[in-house]
Amino acid sequence: MIGFAALKLPAQNLLPQGYGFRVERADLGEAGAGYRWLALVRQPSGSLELFSKMVADIISTLQVSMRSKEDVLFQKYLGRIRAWQNFMRRGAEGLSPEEEIGLRGELELLTALIVQGLPIFTVLDSWKGPMDGLHDFELGSGSVEVKTTLAGEGFPARIDSLEQLDDSQRYPLFLAGVRLQLDQTGTSLPQHIKVVRDRLTADPEALRCLELCLLHVGYLDAHDSLYTRGFSCSELIIYRVDDGFPRLTPFSVPLGVLGAKYEIDLVLIESEKLTLDSMLNELGVF
Repeated sequence: MIGFAALKLPAQNLLPQGYGFRVERADLGEAGAGYRWLALVRQPSGSLELFSKMVADIISTLQVSMRSKEDVLFQKYLGRIRAWQNFMRRGAEGLSPEEEIGLRGELELLTALIVQGLPIFTVLDSWKGPMDGLHDFELGSGSVEVKTTLAGEGFPARIDSLEQLDDSQRYPLFLAGVRLQLDQTGTSLPQHIKVVRDRLTADPEALRCLELCLLHVGYLDAHDSLYTRGFSCSELIIYRVDDGFPRLTPFSVPLGVLGAKYEIDLVLIESEKLTLDSMLNELGVF
């Protein structure tokens, strides 16, 4: 339940519903006098476990904005619910092969950061890709964008926007390329996630962050049978994204160009390759 003292609520047919839950207007009588109330309700078809996690996530989101105006809180409330609606829809379908590879690549870097000695919670808290962050990891003062490929030759990396390789918002910015190869003796996505979970057992809060990220990316344990391919990581390459790196940004395209998606081949890039340790030093996490 959430109550608003002065906000005018939309009609019932404009409130989110579907995929196992609904939002409805509620009348609490004298107990809720002075407020207009909304109830987030689980439907019989909805998973109690997912609904509980959804409620906890929404409460956590609102708690950090409690001093905001009511209209801002209301929009955050609806926005978070719609994000969960999108997850419920995707979660019912499972990850596409491309999404499976992308998630595995991000988890490879996440694991490497933990092995490198960063605090476990710091690593999990920095993972922003599943939460629709501009970059996959936000570490120190900067960010790391992860691109993953199964290609045996070349390294095609798809850039989804002009902003993705723009270092004016967070600096320094790095691009990490993870090359996977199909390997019958390698680990599947569910097996790799189990390895990551086992590493986090000593930090319950970090484990909670992992589970929330997996939920938002659309990964459910119930779909483990869909992800049977075994992978091994054959290469991790890291570049600093700066003026010498091939990229398109809002400040480098002709006036009037508002957006673009493009591909670069990391193998053809002449920029210096960095080690994971040197990247972390530049980010200021050591």
